[in-house]
Amino acid sequence: MIPYQPLHSGLLSGTFTRERPASLDPSDWRRTHPDFTTDLDTNLRTVDRLRTVAQAHGTAVGAVAIAWVLARRGVTGAIAGARRPEQTADWARAATLRLTEEELEFVAAR
Repeated sequence: MIPYQPLHSGLLSGTFTRERPASLDPSDWRRTHPDFTTDLDTNLRTVDRLRTVAQAHGTAVGAVAIAWVLARRGVTGAIAGARRPEQTADWARAATLRLTEEELEFVAAR
């Protein structure tokens, strides 16, 4: 299996904030999607957990998010899209980043 959008359209990149949806283009689907509106606080708590793990590994939040996806059973790759080339620089680390079982569970906790 090769999941698409492991950063969930920027939500799990570590740069998305509570204020960001209001600044999105009116035609951007994220302005009305529950993951970016009513469920945003829950999702940002997940980002906080990703950030904790990223800091422990000295890497970017996005790299941990992708590494978490890659660690799932049956996943052989992940398709992450970027708007700018520089966004991908930190993500490459995900290919070699090995998360512990505790870290995987910590990120997945609700």
